[in-house]
Amino acid sequence: MKKLKISQHQRNGDASPPRRFSIGKFAYMAFLCVTLSVMFCQPAFAATDVWTKAKEIMQDVYTQILAISTIAAIVTASVALLLMNFSRSGRTVDESRAWLKRIIITWAVLNSLGFIMSYVVPFFDGGQWTG
Repeated sequence: MKKLKISQHQRNGDASPPRRFSIGKFAYMAFLCVTLSVMFCQPAFAATDVWTKAKEIMQDVYTQILAISTIAAIVTASVALLLMNFSRSGRTVDESRAWLKRIIITWAVLNSLGFIMSYVVPFFDGGQWTG
């Protein structure tokens, strides 16, 4: 014979239909809705305008680039100097000297950009030439 599945409320003699949602699930869903609505409805408090924030970000990025470029320049210059001093080939010495010149020029240009910008930017304060 075939077994019939009998639901829990029929076994207990309860005539009410079974609940589709439990109270725990409903309470959890209500908690999630309230929590997410509070999280998504936070007002934006901007202490500065977009241009001031962009300037801060650019200065931070420039500072990081200077730090990385200084380390890279020191490492590559030391390799070029080692090749220049310990190489037996005249061609290697000439190439190392050329690379050393390129490294020094590039590092000087990157470091002087900050000085140039700090000198030139005050002349354009407010979008007008004030020099």
